[in-house]
Amino acid sequence: MNEAKLAIRDLGKRFPTRHGEFTALADVCFDVAAGEFVALVGASGCGKSTLLRLIGGLESPSSGQVLLDDSPVRGPGRDRAMVFQDYSLYPWLTVAQNVAFSRGLRANRSRDRAPSAERSRLLLELMGLERVADAYPHTLSGGMRQRVAIARALQNEPDVLLMDEPFGALDAQTREVMHELILHVLASERRTIVFVTHDVEEAVYLADRIIVLAPGPGRVDSIWPTDLPPALARSLELKQSAAFLRLAGRIRARIRETSGLQSDLAALRRLTGIKPPEPDSASRTS
Repeated sequence: MNEAKLAIRDLGKRFPTRHGEFTALADVCFDVAAGEFVALVGASGCGKSTLLRLIGGLESPSSGQVLLDDSPVRGPGRDRAMVFQDYSLYPWLTVAQNVAFSRGLRANRSRDRAPSAERSRLLLELMGLERVADAYPHTLSGGMRQRVAIARALQNEPDVLLMDEPFGALDAQTREVMHELILHVLASERRTIVFVTHDVEEAVYLADRIIVLAPGPGRVDSIWPTDLPPALARSLELKQSAAFLRLAGRIRARIRETSGLQSDLAALRRLTGIKPPEPDSASRTS
């Protein structure tokens, strides 16, 4: 693996509550190489989004640190950009204006504006947004709005792109289109990406490595390399391959084991007296 672009060292996060401190994350450690796509998965409440916000500098750690190029992260910065599930677009700006907005804040001198405008044009083309460049967000589908959000995040050429359930609100067909798009972006832009999702198949298809977080408190349970072809060599048929399905199944099983769901089901069966169904005779003899 290449030298770490992003290093998470003994990271912990505690939040005050009426009943004392709640530990959301404890002793989280892992590295992300430059240009690597890492997906974070795990049961609800394992701290995936909290971890992403700590990397983005939107939260301060209670212990440990986040290092970017060996320098501690002490707040938000142009070296990181975040994409959220709810798009977070400016409704009074057009698509082109939304994409160009953050770069325009610092393009005060005339010599800065030309590269900014060219960067915006290229991102609109990369995302397939040229024909809606003058449209306003409310006229676009969810998938198109998320394309705008991704283009805006890439406008400042961040070192690290942080994505928090970016496709969670989209229908299945649109999600597949966005998967192909993000793989194309990954190959074209070569950004380091940390991606939070509940969808294990999505994580396996997109990521180079998958980190399973376990709850109570949130911590790294296991790390799974996907060993898939390069981004542009992946296709939807890959999702039907035996290797893909086997890896996704193993990760789902691990998430169930770490979530405590199995023990909850066992307790429920004891309470109700209902036993799990016996395999039928055909499956017993096969």
